[in-house]
Amino acid sequence: YPGVETPLKDKGPEDIDYVVVRENSGDVYAGGGGSMMPGTPQEVAVQNMVYSRAQVDRCLRWAFDYTRQHGKKARGTGEDNTLGLVGKTNVLTYVYDLWFRAFNEIGEAEYPDVRREYYHVDATCMWMVKSPEWFDVLVTGNMFGDIITDLGAITQGGMGVAAGGNINPEGVSMFEPIGGSAPKYTGMGVINPIAAIVAGAMMLDTLGASAAAADVERAVTEVTGTRMKGMASGQMGYSTAEVGDLVAERI
Repeated sequence: YPGVETPLKDKGPEDIDYVVVRENSGDVYAGGGGSMMPGTPQEVAVQNMVYSRAQVDRCLRWAFDYTRQHGKKARGTGEDNTLGLVGKTNVLTYVYDLWFRAFNEIGEAEYPDVRREYYHVDATCMWMVKSPEWFDVLVTGNMFGDIITDLGAITQGGMGVAAGGNINPEGVSMFEPIGGSAPKYTGMGVINPIAAIVAGAMMLDTLGASAAAADVERAVTEVTGTRMKGMASGQMGYSTAEVGDLVAERI
């Protein structure tokens, strides 16, 4: 309504500063399910949410390790390194009971130095808008992770800024802008390259080149803070290549 301010008003980089770890192989996206009596008024459709303990443990251990190394305490911006599990234990009483038990068992036994918190997914969406500074590192399943990362991307400035990685702790990982590609803009020079550049920084950090990753982040911060007029496509004040050159000049 007129006169009502959005809770995100006046929130800056120091407030919207968290990471989401999304398990990316299980959940309802694995394709299990089916339908009966399709095309009839009695049609029934079922989609299975499936996780194994091994899948959950693998994701949680990576998230705990990441929080220990990159949480707010490790970065010097908070008192604790905090990992928050995002779920819906009051409704999804099997799958997220598994996540909740594994989260606490692994955390207590192997990561006593990492603070643990639990958030329902609907409350998480609310607080990502109202008080994003509460969060440090979040871990969740595939579907909830899909949803909250899109919300997080838009609150941080849009798809042109947000980057992500598909991490394989035992092998090759892949990094990309969270919004994917935009073929209709090919050759026009209007796409914001910041997300792709930051995805490269994530790759460097994952490969152990943390100092190089930090250099890229610092260069991006300077360019977005002092040179670019906007983050949306065609509103940057520069072409795609020119923004890339501005970042490169500062590394």
